[in-house]
Order: sequence, then structure tokens, then C-alpha cells
Amino acid sequence: MSVRWRAACVALLLVSASGFGHVMRPTVHLADQRAKVDLETLFPASFGAWRIDTQVPVTIISPDVEAKLKSIYAQTLTRTYIGPAGERIMLSVAYGGDQSDATRAHRPDVCYPAQGFEILSNQNAVVDLGGELRLPVRHMASKLAQRHEPVTFWFVVGEHVAVSGQQQKIAQLRYGVQGLIPDGMLVRVSSIDRDTEAAYRVQARFVGDLHAAMSRPARARVFGSALAG
Repeated sequence: MSVRWRAACVALLLVSASGFGHVMRPTVHLADQRAKVDLETLFPASFGAWRIDTQVPVTIISPDVEAKLKSIYAQTLTRTYIGPAGERIMLSVAYGGDQSDATRAHRPDVCYPAQGFEILSNQNAVVDLGGELRLPVRHMASKLAQRHEPVTFWFVVGEHVAVSGQQQKIAQLRYGVQGLIPDGMLVRVSSIDRDTEAAYRVQARFVGDLHAAMSRPARARVFGSALAG
């Protein structure tokens, strides 16, 4: 009888765990409860002293990787901006209504090595947005042959900024216990420059000017609700 009793208890626990997992499985997309995202209009064509440079094509990712990104994300946007002194910044944005393991797999520090880039450094950093606002970002210096490309990037999971894969997962789980599937946005800013620190300074200025030019709702989507200002 004791063996049968133990077997019955195990079976009951398995059934309970299965039922609990079904109940706790997120079913509602946060994106359906928020205003629709249109990257083309969300990111201005010109702001401050920056404008789109139509003379220089954006060559950030290879066609096969781009096709993969488009199969995962609902929208992607790539632009090159030119600044007042002729400096050029490449902007790449990907947005998806489902912040999942698949989207996290396409972090720049994963994608760039897959394209043959050597990662020279990869560390957390902060961009000053003015006042007391600080944007957590990731600084990644990459190199492919003679191409030196410093990169600044961050993710927004739902309403929260996440830099590391662990932070993305934690944010996803926080929404999950509420029964919500968060949307996700990857924002990547980069430039071709052998002077890595100088490149990061220009990129920070670009990001700060972008933040200043956006409306509060737009800021919340691109920089997280805490940095909407």
C-alpha cells in the first residue's frame, strides 16, 4: 500500500504542476494593450543637427542575417544619420511583439561574431540624457579586417531597459507572472571609427539628441518608461 500511495502522490504532484504551469503560462500580449509601433515614424528623419544621410547605404548586417531578423521581429529599421561636423551614425532598430528567447539570441554581441567580427571589448556603460536621466547601455568594440565599429546598444522589454541577457530574462519573467508576454525593442547605434572612446562620445551625443527630440510616449517606447522624462 505504501508503494501505491507514494505513486499516487507523485502522480498528483505531476498533474498539479502541469495545471499550475498551464495557469501561469502568459497568454496576453502587452503589445495589444499599447499603442501600435511604427518604427519609420517613431524615429524622426531629422532632429537637432542630425539628418538622414541618403548618400551612404547602411551596411550593418549581411543579407542572410537580415532575413533571419525579419523572420523574428515584426519590424526592423536601418538608417545612417549625418551630424553637423559630417560625423556619421548608423542606427539599427528591431521591434517584436513577443520578447522571447529567439529575440534575445540576436544580441549584437552574438550576431557580430557570427558575421566574422572580432569583439575587442564588451562592457556595461551609461549614457547621460540630461538632468538626472541615465540610460544603461552596452558598449561593444568590434573589428572586421580594417573596419573598426564601436557599438552602443540596449533593449527595452515592455517598459523596462535591459542590457544583459539575464536582465532581459528577468524582465520577461516579471511580466510572465502577470500573464503578460512583453514586446521587445533592440536599439543599436554604431559608427566606423578607430578611436573607440571618441566614437562612444559621438554616439552618446546622438542618443541624447534623439531622446530630447522625442515626445514622452515615444521616449517610453525607445528608452523605457523610467526614462521618458
